[in-house]
Amino acid sequence: MTVRFRKSIKLATGLRMNLSGSGLSWSLGPRGASVGIGKRGTYLNTGIPGTGLYAREKLSGGASSSARSSLSPTPSATTFTLTVSIDDDGLLTFKDAQGNLVPEWQIDAAKKQQGDKIKALIQDTCDKLNEQVEALGKIHEYTSPPKPHIFKPMPFAEPLPIQPTTKEPGFFCRWFESCVAKVEATNKREADQYTAALHAWNQKKTAHQAANETETSFLDRLNSGDIEAIEQYFGAVLQDIAWPKETLVTFEIPKQGILAADVDLPEIENMPNKTASVPQRGYKLSVKEMGHTQVQKLYMRHVHAIGFRIAGEAFATSPKIEQVILSTYSQRPDKATGQIQDEYLYSVKITRDEWHSINFENLEQLDVVDALARFELRRDMTKTGVFKPIQPFDIEDAA
Repeated sequence: MTVRFRKSIKLATGLRMNLSGSGLSWSLGPRGASVGIGKRGTYLNTGIPGTGLYAREKLSGGASSSARSSLSPTPSATTFTLTVSIDDDGLLTFKDAQGNLVPEWQIDAAKKQQGDKIKALIQDTCDKLNEQVEALGKIHEYTSPPKPHIFKPMPFAEPLPIQPTTKEPGFFCRWFESCVAKVEATNKREADQYTAALHAWNQKKTAHQAANETETSFLDRLNSGDIEAIEQYFGAVLQDIAWPKETLVTFEIPKQGILAADVDLPEIENMPNKTASVPQRGYKLSVKEMGHTQVQKLYMRHVHAIGFRIAGEAFATSPKIEQVILSTYSQRPDKATGQIQDEYLYSVKITRDEWHSINFENLEQLDVVDALARFELRRDMTKTGVFKPIQPFDIEDAA
């Protein structure tokens, strides 16, 4: 069975502000209400979205009326919409609503009036860039513990429809056929509505009970070691994991209690090679290239975290999985021919008893590279993460 994973992380950051040619003002506040700040004072603008109704209330004054009268008439304010963005190289770009670069005076005004927000944007971008790098070596921290599945059925919470009370014609109503007919029609309509509501309620309850029974039956199959159920569940679990880089997993259950997996790893060339920091002064993001050894060590942690996570999810799938044989490989050029070929980086055999030695409540403190070395491991790797090809375990090597 082959399961393909793809997860792309796109850094998208931005900050929008409005600059006015008359006083360099911007807008703050939720939709339907904003605060305009400028040379003419501070105004509260409120409106009801979709109605076209709005109100404008002055909150504080700007220049005095006598001062304004001594100045030449001011043209009506022109509002500019700026978008501030930061690319992966740390470059800040200020553009208008049409996507064009704006003049320097607008950039200076933006920094003066919205400096805190721009700096927050820079810090947020820095954190996200670094988090993407750090996350590559932390995939294993979310590994499920090897516990049997226990299904707790949810009760059917929808209330039973209330049966209507039959209405009787009043004393004077009984003397008029039309009045009696109206009461009877109301009773019939309410009775029909109740019958339909009760039918719908019973259908929902039946479907809810059937879903509970299906779930219970499926988990019973998992816990008892049913191979088809294990393959279905394990494949779904792997597909739900947010893999930072493209990962291809092929697995099979060659015999009862054994799960064998081959993992096509991401290439080291696809590893991020930049880290970011925020200087104390100025409006910029400092992005630096990682050294070759740093990238190698990051790749080393990443590929071991992948193997740990996959092995862990296999043991968590069913208590009847007693051993996992996991081998990882990468595509590399043959130095003798230049042809691209698969080279296995490490191969590990893990028994369930050995796996229980892991403290799953403290995975953030675990060195995932050393963790796999606790088991039967084939790996030829330097301390800095340089791999040499190895011969992986074969299915016949299973205990």
